[in-house]
Amino acid sequence: MLPIPAGALAALAGACGRPYRAEWSNDGGLTWTACGIAAGSASITADRTAEVRYTAAATLTGVGLGTDGINPISTNVRLWQGIQPARSRPVWIPAGRYTVDRPKRTRTGITVELGGLEDEIRAAAFPTTRTIGPDPARALVTELVGEALPGIPVAWRPGVDPDVQVPQLVATEDRWAVLSSGRDEAGAATGIAAALAGEIWADARGVITLGPVPTLADPAVWRIGRGPGGVLVEPQPQASADGLANLWVVTGDAGTGAPAIGPVYAWDDDPASLTYAGPDPVNDPGAPQRLGLLRVRLRVQRYASSLITSIGQAEEIARAKLADSLGVQSTLSLTAVCNPALEAGDVIEAEAELGVWERHLIDSLSYTLGAASMSLATRTTTRRLA
Repeated sequence: MLPIPAGALAALAGACGRPYRAEWSNDGGLTWTACGIAAGSASITADRTAEVRYTAAATLTGVGLGTDGINPISTNVRLWQGIQPARSRPVWIPAGRYTVDRPKRTRTGITVELGGLEDEIRAAAFPTTRTIGPDPARALVTELVGEALPGIPVAWRPGVDPDVQVPQLVATEDRWAVLSSGRDEAGAATGIAAALAGEIWADARGVITLGPVPTLADPAVWRIGRGPGGVLVEPQPQASADGLANLWVVTGDAGTGAPAIGPVYAWDDDPASLTYAGPDPVNDPGAPQRLGLLRVRLRVQRYASSLITSIGQAEEIARAKLADSLGVQSTLSLTAVCNPALEAGDVIEAEAELGVWERHLIDSLSYTLGAASMSLATRTTTRRLA
């Protein structure tokens, strides 16, 4: 969750103001100029399963269209959602830094489609085949991001080691694929973030961020209850097994000419889990039949990367892949409050029914600037907290 004062967080469940604002820049963020937003026009989406984490659409006012105003070449836009408790100044929460696409002058202002800074990294493809590394991940990521986005900082969250040595790789074109989770011509993964058992994205502040793959075991950042002082939660009765895998097979070649790493396996070994893969689906695949575990079904996925250089690294990746692919997809609708500090990948605890609490991992969220409600697409399990 983004930083938010305790008083502002507590005010969400009561009466509070929800101001919002926008800024634009044509000089890479050295200077920012305030502009208006047409009421109800700015919608925000954060989705950790998409190629771009933050996207938005808005109608900007008080600014022109063209070289000295909003344009699709040099303009960046920052959006902010405010929380204003009674008799207090607003607390401003960043709601994304964006590139601009398809600006159009209308009767009410300049309508824009807004995409995350990942788009600018993706557009800055390598003009020629390039040999990258060997170097620590921190050095490589800083170099590759800085070439595409001068002046944009890189942040490393706990759980991802920036000092891991990345072996040499050859990149033909796609810069973002090298940073994130691309593949070479042979089909092996080459993404630096994925090889660190993590992911990379542009956060709500526009900072390029590397962090671990979130899991339902992560600490909950927000507790959403019913009744006085709580927030009404309406879980929609819909579930999906899209993207579900309960057994991962991970291999690596540790670089050209080096011995192969793995395979390493990770599977759901919890007998109480709906996605239980059995006691040992690798060495004893007949156990479910022999033991009468007739509900067991395997859903197997594979991952291979030339950047995996040790069994320990392969095991870490396998655990991260498994954690990211378990859980039933569901939806929550927060009908009484919008918490703009929530991020895709956060874990929350929700009182889905009176007295029944569930842990949910947020895969995506959406809200309108100034609105009191938001929608979350989440992943949960069938196991209750209480």
